[in-house]
Amino acid sequence: MVQPPPRPKVRRIWSAARRHPRLRFTRARLGRCLEVLDAQPGPQPPAGELSLVFLTDEALAKIHDDFLNDPGKTDVITFPGDKKENFAGEICVSVDRAILEAKKRRRKFAQELTLYLVHGWLHLAGLDDLTAKGRREMRLGERRLLRAVAQARVWPDFRLNAPVRRRV
Repeated sequence: MVQPPPRPKVRRIWSAARRHPRLRFTRARLGRCLEVLDAQPGPQPPAGELSLVFLTDEALAKIHDDFLNDPGKTDVITFPGDKKENFAGEICVSVDRAILEAKKRRRKFAQELTLYLVHGWLHLAGLDDLTAKGRREMRLGERRLLRAVAQARVWPDFRLNAPVRRRV
């Protein structure tokens, strides 16, 4: 018998901006996943509103260049929040990177994109992956949170529309 997801410690307000033309998901499924993440023991992002942004590789690379002076493509960028403004932070993820990595690692696209959200979640919670020790802690945190999502059966239903073919 499947156990219902644990109740979150806080009622988190969140928003999701779908800036990738092919990405589709239902807010309810994504919300249930976030509730499970919020209910887990261990490091948590600060209380407050959480912003999620789903982008193309090009859009995230521009942000990477503008804010981190690195024009290269990346999978996740996080911006810490402001407790005074009741803002937990923002997680920006590349849908294109998740498509490529899911194929390369023979994973489901939804699981790869959820991994990116979890990775950003842990960054907002204070973890970093700049050192070997930090990377170990990050990978352990990712596995723990993804296991909780899997056990609660609350994977977001991330899916892709077919690419638009242009007529010549």
